[in-house]
Amino acid sequence: MGLEKLTTEAIALLKTLIKTQSFSSEEEPTAVHIEDWFKRNDIDYKRTKNNIWAVNKYFEEGKPTLLLNSHHDTVKPNSAYTKNPFNAHVEDGKLYGLGSNDAGGSLVSLIATFTYFYNHENLKYNLVIVASAEEESSGPNGLNSMLPIIPKVDVAIVGEPTLMNLAVAEKGLVVFDAVIEGTPSHAAHPNDNNAIYKSIEALQWFKDFKFDKSSEALGDVKLTVTQINAGSQHNVVPGHVDLVIDVRVNDAYSNKEIANILEKNAPVTRITPRSLRLNSSSIPMEHDLVKAGIAMGRTTYGSPTLSDQAVLSCPSLKLGPGDSTRSHSADEFIYVNEIEEGIKIYVELLKRVIA
Repeated sequence: MGLEKLTTEAIALLKTLIKTQSFSSEEEPTAVHIEDWFKRNDIDYKRTKNNIWAVNKYFEEGKPTLLLNSHHDTVKPNSAYTKNPFNAHVEDGKLYGLGSNDAGGSLVSLIATFTYFYNHENLKYNLVIVASAEEESSGPNGLNSMLPIIPKVDVAIVGEPTLMNLAVAEKGLVVFDAVIEGTPSHAAHPNDNNAIYKSIEALQWFKDFKFDKSSEALGDVKLTVTQINAGSQHNVVPGHVDLVIDVRVNDAYSNKEIANILEKNAPVTRITPRSLRLNSSSIPMEHDLVKAGIAMGRTTYGSPTLSDQAVLSCPSLKLGPGDSTRSHSADEFIYVNEIEEGIKIYVELLKRVIA
């Protein structure tokens, strides 16, 4: 199939996906539509739960494998929507709808790109594509669950909105639960161990604390207290204050190192990471994918937002049509010409590296 027809059909697929509710962990209906694409294009695919995946027709053992990945789940629409989030329609060149930008545009562009190369022989890389589930919720049945099933991946392109510029690094994430303990008491009596007052010092410490090591691509580690909870009634001093701390980790630290530093230094009774598996990720600037992208005029940057890159242990590049600032916004949209451009850039990039 020619590139122009592939692009037309990819945009039509995106409209179908937008019209189909696919909240994270509820992706069954959109998985069916993605299966239909592979069936219509005579691509031998497999389905594992709500993940749809395939390898190129002339897959050869011994060659390095390039993963093309994006997700077909969405967040729930927020209350500020003025348009029907499931009514895929174009106004002034903008295709509106939930998941259009994050990450439907990237997904259908990568599917079209994989289809373009599916029947090519003598590629330098094997290709595997995974249209994955549960990205938005970092759920157990998403890309992470596919890594033991698909062929071993040597490098990956993860489709997320980057304006088709090269996100050569991505911050990891560790969420911590912290507790500040004090002495519970009646509010009418003296209490020199009030957990709420003790939290003032702790909050100031978190506000001021800086991790020493910065990153050329990702800058500093970003630590933010995002939740605080204490007390149940006006006349009782609570016995503890609960905090939630969001830490965006650069590639100068492992998640375990971040946890060790906070466990040793934070002025709280205890602090516990929820998970250490969402690591920072990067790709060497000298990798052929990066060099080819730069030669095509694409810029490089470090991304502060999390994607399925976090579950990969291989070098990975985040690249896709759309703008990250539109993700999870009301009246989400992607420009139709961004998809058209995205497919052209994906195909040209792979021609330079794998053809």
